[in-house]
Amino acid sequence: MGHVTIIGTVKATPATRDELLALLAAQVAPTRNEPGCINYDFHVDAADPCCFVFYENWRSQADLDAHLAMPHLAPLFSQLGRLLAEPVNIRHLTMLSDIASQK
Repeated sequence: MGHVTIIGTVKATPATRDELLALLAAQVAPTRNEPGCINYDFHVDAADPCCFVFYENWRSQADLDAHLAMPHLAPLFSQLGRLLAEPVNIRHLTMLSDIASQK
């Protein structure tokens, strides 16, 4: 099976935006160092500063599953219910092009 692409959207309440931003930003470096992580890119919506988006590519579903069980995610997962304005939205995609090379 080929690699796995997901887009995750996480929306904070205005009161919890900065706290959620800090927790999400702290996930980037350790996640990029995980086996199987092709890319893990963190964004904020240009029109909504409370809306954060992750674009991720993983070598396999097993690598993504292992990522979701990593201990560095525990502080984030334990606070999501309190910090979110709406449930996390995860979109699973099938890439039709080749992955862009890292220049």
